[in-house]
Parts: sequence; C-alpha cells; structure tokens
Amino acid sequence: ARQIERLRGEVVTIREQEVATRARLAATQGKLAQASDELEVARDHLARTRAHLRVALAALRERLIAIYEQGSPGMIDVLVGEGDLEDIEARTELLDRIHQADEATAQRVRSLRDSVALTVERRAAAKGEIEAARNSIAREGESLVAARGELQARQGELVDARGAKEGALAKVRHHETELDGDVEGIQAKIAEELAATGSMPLPPGAIKAGSGSMIWPVDGPIASGFGPRTIEGHYEYHPGIDIAVPEGTPIRAALAGTVAWTQSEAESGGYGNFTCIDHGGGLSTCYAHQSAFAVNPGQSVQQGEVIGYSGCTGYCLGPHVHFEVRINGEVTDPLGYL
Repeated sequence: ARQIERLRGEVVTIREQEVATRARLAATQGKLAQASDELEVARDHLARTRAHLRVALAALRERLIAIYEQGSPGMIDVLVGEGDLEDIEARTELLDRIHQADEATAQRVRSLRDSVALTVERRAAAKGEIEAARNSIAREGESLVAARGELQARQGELVDARGAKEGALAKVRHHETELDGDVEGIQAKIAEELAATGSMPLPPGAIKAGSGSMIWPVDGPIASGFGPRTIEGHYEYHPGIDIAVPEGTPIRAALAGTVAWTQSEAESGGYGNFTCIDHGGGLSTCYAHQSAFAVNPGQSVQQGEVIGYSGCTGYCLGPHVHFEVRINGEVTDPLGYL
C-alpha cells in the first residue's frame, strides 16, 4: 500500500513537471516566433536602407566628381562676378543652397550608414535569440521525452504494484476460504474428539464466566478478539482470541486436565499445530498455530505446565497463540474465564 501511494505521488509529480515543461516549451516557441518576425523585419529594413544608401552615395559621388571637374564656386567668385548688388545677393543665396545640399547629402549618407550598422546589430541579436530559443526548445524537448519515459516507467511500476497487491489479496482470500473450510472441519473434529473422551456435560454453576479460574496461556497483547471481525474486507467469526508473542514462547495449560488430542499442520491446515485439553465436566481449551508440541494425547497436565511453543503454523499473519475456551463443545469468549 505504501509503495502504491509513493508511486502515485511520483506519477502526479512527473505529470506536473511535464505540464510545466510544456508551458516553458510553448513560451520558448513564442519567443522563437517573435525573434523570427523581428529578424524578417530587420532584413527588410536593412535591404531598404542599403538601397537608399546606394542612391545617396551615387548622388554624393556625382557631386564630388562635378566639383573636381568644374570646381566649387566660392565667395570670391560671387563677389568679383559681373552684375549689380541684386545679382551678388542672388549668387550668394545660390551658393548657400549648394553648400546646404552638399551637407544634406553627406549627412544622409552618414545617417544611412549608421542605420545600416544598427540594423546589422539588430539582425545579429535576432539571430542570437533564435539560436538560443532553438537550443532551449531542444533541451525542453529532451526533458519532455525524459519525463514521458519516467512517467511510463512509474506507471508500469504502479501497474505491477497493483497487480502484486491484487495477487496478494487473492492469495489471502484463497487462504481465508481454505481457513473457513478448515475451521468448520476442525470445529466438527474437536466436538467429535471431545465427545469421544467421555467428558460429561458441564453442570450448571461449576465454572462461571469471569471467575478467573484459568491462567493466561502466554503473556502478551490481544491481537484479535473473540467474535465477528473483518480482515481485508472479509467477514468472519473468530472462535477465540489471538495473543501476540514471539515465536517459541512456552504455552502453558490454562487449567489442569487431560490432553484430548493434538493435530499437526499437515492434518489441520488453517489451525496449524494445535492441542486441545479436556478439563472435565464439558470444559475444554484449545491452543493453535504452535511451532512445536510438548505433550501427547492422553497425557495429564497441570495448570501452568508447558504444553507447546508459539509459532505461526497454518493460516497466520505473525507469531501468536490462538486460544479457545469451549463449553460442551461450543466456543465461548475466553476473557470470561481468564
């Protein structure tokens, strides 16, 4: 059960990691698309700017060639030229316009060159972002593949664990079914054997519940009480009490009496090795799941005498002593006599 809970927790964690990875992957793909758009814009802008730069350079080149071949008009030429004052002013204004045009052309060339350089940098940055985004997508993709592989592995382990649990439960239920049959057979056998000893029915008032005339066969906590109980969803009637003790603990006779019979695990099945003692007057006690016997049928025993040793034979989930008290062959709660 703990393994299944642990695997379920790991599956949930891996699924959450997968969701987070998908989110990062989507965000990175968005960045890649944005960077690709910016790169395309930069390429278009660079192409246009370079075309404008070529035109400006051609114009500047032509102007420089004209100046070289014809010379550039200067202020002296304007002043010494023919004409009145108005002509001089007109030629001066024209000279200013020529200089302004030349300066504007040169400035446009410089501006276009700066724009080209900036656009090249932006294009390089966009390419870098694209490369980083592609690398990130590759890493996230690898992480996603790894997460999916780990998820499949954990889901496989979870399926195996559930299968193992179902197998174990099926085995327990099978044993319980066998035990139910064993208990019915053992109950009938006990009644038969006790009847064969010739023990007379218990007269009224000979032993009363709660009289405390019996001693505990072993000292330990009660793991399961007398009466109805449910084990792994299976209902049953428990005909005694289970006293938890380490394997090999000496089991002592609750009262003096005669060993009515002993039966090995091979014969009894679910009860394992067990012993029944006839105390006379229809009163008997039985001790199941022993690891070994210490008495034989027909042997007289005293109260407190060792009659066997605790174990986990038969249908058993851990070392303990199954202790029964019977009145005229019918089981009753042992706590009323201890």
